[in-house]
Amino acid sequence: MAENLPSEFDVIVIGTGLPESIIAAACSRSGQRVLHVDSRSYYGGNWASFSFSGLLSWLKEHQENSNILSECSAWQEKILENEEAIALSRRDKTIQHVEVFCYARYENQDLDEDVEEAGALQKNHASVTSAKSTEAADSACLPTEDESLSTASCEIPTEQTPRSDPKNALEVNDVEATGEKENRRDDKTCVPSTSEEETSENVPIAEDTAEQPKKNRITYSQIIKEGRRFNIDLVSKLLYSRGLLIDLLIKSNVSRYAEFKNITRILAFREGRVEQVPCSRADVFNSKQLTMVEKRMLMKFLTFCMDYEEYPDEYKAYEEISFSEYLKTQKLTPNLQYFVLHSIAMTSETASSTIDGLKATQNFLHCLGRYGNTPFLFPLYGQGELPQCFCRMCAVFGGIYCLRHSVQCLVVDKESGKCKAIIDHFGQRIIAKHFIVEDSYFSENTCSRVQYRQISRAVLVTDKSVLKSNSDQQISILTVPADEPGAFAVRVIELCSSTMTCMKGTYLVHLTCTSSKTAREDLEPVVQKLFTPYTETEIENEEVEKPRLLWALYFNMRDSSDVSRNSYNDLPSNVYVCSGPDCGLGNDNAVKQAEALFQQICPKEDFCPPPPNPEDIILEGDSLQPEALESSAIPEASSETPKESANLGNPEEPSE
Repeated sequence: MAENLPSEFDVIVIGTGLPESIIAAACSRSGQRVLHVDSRSYYGGNWASFSFSGLLSWLKEHQENSNILSECSAWQEKILENEEAIALSRRDKTIQHVEVFCYARYENQDLDEDVEEAGALQKNHASVTSAKSTEAADSACLPTEDESLSTASCEIPTEQTPRSDPKNALEVNDVEATGEKENRRDDKTCVPSTSEEETSENVPIAEDTAEQPKKNRITYSQIIKEGRRFNIDLVSKLLYSRGLLIDLLIKSNVSRYAEFKNITRILAFREGRVEQVPCSRADVFNSKQLTMVEKRMLMKFLTFCMDYEEYPDEYKAYEEISFSEYLKTQKLTPNLQYFVLHSIAMTSETASSTIDGLKATQNFLHCLGRYGNTPFLFPLYGQGELPQCFCRMCAVFGGIYCLRHSVQCLVVDKESGKCKAIIDHFGQRIIAKHFIVEDSYFSENTCSRVQYRQISRAVLVTDKSVLKSNSDQQISILTVPADEPGAFAVRVIELCSSTMTCMKGTYLVHLTCTSSKTAREDLEPVVQKLFTPYTETEIENEEVEKPRLLWALYFNMRDSSDVSRNSYNDLPSNVYVCSGPDCGLGNDNAVKQAEALFQQICPKEDFCPPPPNPEDIILEGDSLQPEALESSAIPEASSETPKESANLGNPEEPSE
């Protein structure tokens, strides 16, 4: 039961988003006693990934939570005279303006309702349990050693799965996705573990999706039946190959818990059509889109951008103008200006200065070749894997995890002005020195002066790629510029089935931009440019037909990344705030935030150093045992190890 939790910790972390999970891992690694709790029943918070049925359940749960009218006040009786409380909210208002549209045809109508509910989240189940440990989950405990070894879905190196040294290598999977991982647990998608018999009865999964009656004629029933093959991210991001998150994954050895794929194409939308952008030296010289003169122009400009700081005379006079205006002065054709601005620097026409544009272009070029022909990586099974990987590291070093565990309030000592404890939904008072809280947990009173930006998001299921190619396993990023002045460009990330985020024969498409209006109003015009609703398509000419839109979800997400600490009302000095996801393509903001807060808590400690080798561990009394490094306190996370993967070796050596 929850009463068995220790009553005192060094650090309590509320929320399992990416920055909170990184901080928890860093604190646990440095020897702090960490309690990591989340009122949700899955890891990741607003950074999570869901199966299709899990997403439907999340939408239903979100709707129910929005109808909560009053807060529980039983905890107020536990506040002493020399104390005051900071109440935490039971309602997460991060997600708003949710709209769902299904365009795929319904077949087997009598089965649809039953199938849809089969894999849906049961609110009374927690995602940390295996089939053997439901009771343990309800008491907010981690799985036993045997259960962790058998059901933990993060990849664990064993004698049967040799690995290279994670300090200087990442595993990047290059094989086409198959049904190899069909039986993996969907913990993060809130689907309770069942026996094989129950799974086959309640959540039918097609034996061979290639045997569909007609190509591209995918029905809603098929999507539902194969819902466990989807891993749908609430946040749409990529990892820069030389970004802060990749460096942290390698340094901390957390890279061994996940696998990645290269983004294979960078696309541009110009004059009503999608085309591929040449970005590497080989791509430039092999491109049929560019003339020989344009190729020389582009290579000369990109060579300058690699070390632009060494040539201040080339840009100092243009610092006050926008990057788009600067490009016009560099003897680049309109074609090249467009590619550099929207697909390499990935900046807007007016918002970015010359310096910002040059820095973005330089960063893009520095990331090329480390793991592939583009600067970007994507984690198999979605972005929701990353918080779980850091939670796993925290648990390895003794952190305690409690999902579906609400915190009612923070208890503040009036005399010192510092937070001294939390009171959870069981009424237990848990003492700590430091408290890290995800922004969405604060009440309206605490956030009354906070001004939030908004992110517009859309998630689409389509039947083919926006740009046809010889391979059906392309992973693409596309920037669609704004049509009107003052509007924002839309970032499109298209994922194929080999990323383990969608069923075979479909693509999962994420659209993201800074909000001007509701998500549907912001993003629907771009959707209409790139896709055709399924019900309107009768054209059989594959050469001219747009991809069919099978299903669409629109929602707005609150962006608290630029909110200063002073904007929150009366927070004690030992309460630290973690913001939610930002609108940027990379994860640098989350890593910077986590490291900054960690340095305030542990100013003399290294941030996420590599774990020691088992043979280097010194055993003293009740100190960490060697076997604890393997799995005894590991929360279940992502997936089993694929049968094949490509080891890229030393990432510092560019690939050919």
